[in-house]
Amino acid sequence: MPIVSLSREYVSRHGQPRVSRVDTAIFVRRYFMRCMECTFCNDVCCRFGVDVDAENVARLHQHAAGLEAFTGISREQWFTGQWREDADFPGGKHTRTRVQDGRCVFLNRAGRGCLVHSYCASVGLDYQELKPMVSTLFPVTFDRGLLHASLEIEDGDLVCIDQGPTVYRGVRDELAYYFGPEIVVDLDAVEHQTAAP
Repeated sequence: MPIVSLSREYVSRHGQPRVSRVDTAIFVRRYFMRCMECTFCNDVCCRFGVDVDAENVARLHQHAAGLEAFTGISREQWFTGQWREDADFPGGKHTRTRVQDGRCVFLNRAGRGCLVHSYCASVGLDYQELKPMVSTLFPVTFDRGLLHASLEIEDGDLVCIDQGPTVYRGVRDELAYYFGPEIVVDLDAVEHQTAAP
């Protein structure tokens, strides 16, 4: 699928990432999307953990006592402790959540979904404040100004691929949250052109 330039560069509310191009595959590829209704994937997309930017790590640590009490997981177990420099991430670097028993440490093993997300709901906090951006935007990601489908979509590894809405439609509201409402107007226009015969 072609890569298209957007009308301008869009800067995340956290200063990074910045995106100015989009891989039009996000307007064509599909995935199930309704994760809490899924009965077949066994949260396989959570098997590698997730990248967490330095600023997000700091926000999580501000809620450490509450998160520990809610999840039963001590803060020392949350992250790998290995950092990677990356200008696409707020704070210029990221680490990853630990993988425990083949899944992200924050996966709700007694039910479904992300424990960070559930914690936020339980205390009346917007989940986007604490849940990692990469996780919230999945299966869309960013790299050096390009908005594109995550590797699991590109390589066909995602169990729920080719079912449901397009990858873009699945995360449209999340993109508006992080990059502002103007980005979805721009992306909607590219979507329309991509779908045109």
